[in-house]
Amino acid sequence: MELQKEARTPRDPVARLPGASRSQKPDEEERREGGSAPAATALDAEADGASADGLWELPVEPAERRPECSRCSRPQKVCLCPFLPVHPLHISTHLYIIQHPAEENKVLRTVPLLVACLPQDKCKVKIGRRFSEERDPELSTVCRKSDTLILYPGAEAANLEEFILDSPIYPSTIIIIDGTWSQAKDIFYKNSLFRLPKQVQLKTSISSQYVIRAQPTNRCLSTLECAAVALSILEKNNYIQETLLRPLQALCSFQLQHGAQIRLSKEHLLKNGLYPKPMPKNKRKLRKMELLMNSIKI
Repeated sequence: MELQKEARTPRDPVARLPGASRSQKPDEEERREGGSAPAATALDAEADGASADGLWELPVEPAERRPECSRCSRPQKVCLCPFLPVHPLHISTHLYIIQHPAEENKVLRTVPLLVACLPQDKCKVKIGRRFSEERDPELSTVCRKSDTLILYPGAEAANLEEFILDSPIYPSTIIIIDGTWSQAKDIFYKNSLFRLPKQVQLKTSISSQYVIRAQPTNRCLSTLECAAVALSILEKNNYIQETLLRPLQALCSFQLQHGAQIRLSKEHLLKNGLYPKPMPKNKRKLRKMELLMNSIKI
């Protein structure tokens, strides 16, 4: 599940000089035997230091980013705007995407395509791992409203289509978490705000068309696909689903034409004896593998 930003500190890789982690004490055995190793080591270290000093003086050239389309956020040469609706779709539902920070910089992410298809005042993306009333009063208010839903599968989740038929209050807002399954689980369970709205899930026979990114099971959908199905149900308009899936289909088609491979789900690989890694020894992980092989929802 291919979810305002929290403060983050970039972690730059630390360059290590050759031998920098080694002990600086001379070898006592070599020193007693009058060997030349300590002297040679000192000369090598001095040479390495001089070489390193020269490296620090070299100009640093920032990596060039390809110009991006301002609408679909794709590189201009592979812009997907021809597959987007000419005008944003008219919807009454408010959509909040809670995006894990790791998703923000992925090349083949689907959220920018989703945002490009919807009105700005109806679709908001909030990036972070932890949310609270103090950090995000707006989100806190949304989560406390009785007409807000959160799309997250589980034993407590109601089927979305069935829920709206019986609910006395028709939902006006839906929250979707964007990230890998483990990231989405971490966000959902470690933010008490997200357990305030009614929890719903999708029960659909649709297979994911996001075939260039591996999913745990055959039933998993990308964030864009979840939003497409959920909005079409809430708005009672199948055209919404068709329109939102069009740029995703174009993205996958383009990638496959240029060398990408179809990524089969872990469930499919396990069931057909194609899983390339050895089975884990950890009992919890092994149990998850067994559940996937038996088509039990985890």
